[in-house]
Amino acid sequence: MTDFTDYLRKLKSGERVDNPFLYFMGMHLEEIREGYARFSLAIRPEFIQGAGIMQGGLSIAFSSEVAAHAAMTVLLPGESVTTIELKNNFLSMAKGGKLVAESTIFKKGRSLIIVDTIVRDDNGSDISRSSATLMIIRDNG
Repeated sequence: MTDFTDYLRKLKSGERVDNPFLYFMGMHLEEIREGYARFSLAIRPEFIQGAGIMQGGLSIAFSSEVAAHAAMTVLLPGESVTTIELKNNFLSMAKGGKLVAESTIFKKGRSLIIVDTIVRDDNGSDISRSSATLMIIRDNG
């Protein structure tokens, strides 16, 4: 199991963490605390699809990753999570600039964590809203 306490400490201090997806996408931590995570993402030219807007799946991947980080803040030692469901509503189109995703834990139960995420552009316009359900996995070793 990953030690999320150490992972989050490194992430907060600006150290490189073992999460290649963050670096591939260019996600940057802005704030993280118990039950909350906020990351930013610059929209690169490679993210734009044929209609001149950001490809929607990348926005969902961004939401999912930020939601997982919010969930990490409330895990106990020996716990990990995996997303079992994510519902997303696209509210507007992203064409360029920077996106900011804010994830807040709605509820942590014994086996599930529900996280709400809003993605906004650099003008403050809502781009998408998602709700993710993550299953808590416990290390039995």
